[in-house]
Amino acid sequence: MAHEHKLAIFRGTVKFKSNTQKIWGVLVFLTIVTAVEVLLGIYKPESLMAKFLGMKILNWIFIILTIVKAYYITWDFMHMRDETKALRRMVVWTAIFLICYLIFILLQEGGYIESVYTNGFVKKDF
Repeated sequence: MAHEHKLAIFRGTVKFKSNTQKIWGVLVFLTIVTAVEVLLGIYKPESLMAKFLGMKILNWIFIILTIVKAYYITWDFMHMRDETKALRRMVVWTAIFLICYLIFILLQEGGYIESVYTNGFVKKDF
């Protein structure tokens, strides 16, 4: 017997009658989010150019909207919602670990390169 997929998005607030309707609903949502990103990127409102936590508010909006899109692509199109809780956690925690590791490496290397530029010499010879 075939496994039935859940036909709701946004934590069950929007329900569909078929998988085709659900795919179109998620596609419309992702299109709207992408259109908002493109419009913000084209017009770059001056009110969003203020700094917040070291970055422009506009950059934070782009990061948040990209994470939202990645979540819905994974959750609906890759059928992660139909998997067991353990598999979902394993996928998410692995990605979080690798992203944190990447940030650590970038900060370490960036700090080293910055010190080379400011001091004018190489303090570690690899």
